[in-house]
Amino acid sequence: MGVSAGSTALGAWTTFGLSLLMLGVLVLALRWTFSRGHSLVERKPRSGRASEYGLLVVVSEPGTFVEAEVDRQRLVAAGLRATLAPTTDGPRVLVFPEDASIARALLRAA
Repeated sequence: MGVSAGSTALGAWTTFGLSLLMLGVLVLALRWTFSRGHSLVERKPRSGRASEYGLLVVVSEPGTFVEAEVDRQRLVAAGLRATLAPTTDGPRVLVFPEDASIARALLRAA
């Protein structure tokens, strides 16, 4: 009983096909791993201008981050959604436009 030439050729093509499949999987894995903008690792936040925060508006411009956090906590305790943002002009407390007048009144009263 010998091995026919047809079965050897079939085994060679199978090996070749599996090699191509594994190479394709490796290429896809490496492409996903090294693609830009889709990292699973969180990047350090970048400071921007106060106008770069979408719909949010500035309601407080304190001098330090401690004062800004106190203002933010005061607004959160009153039930408003507030964000502390490190802008290029210093820390800013931001809220949504519909809450801006209430937030400013709360911060003036304190």
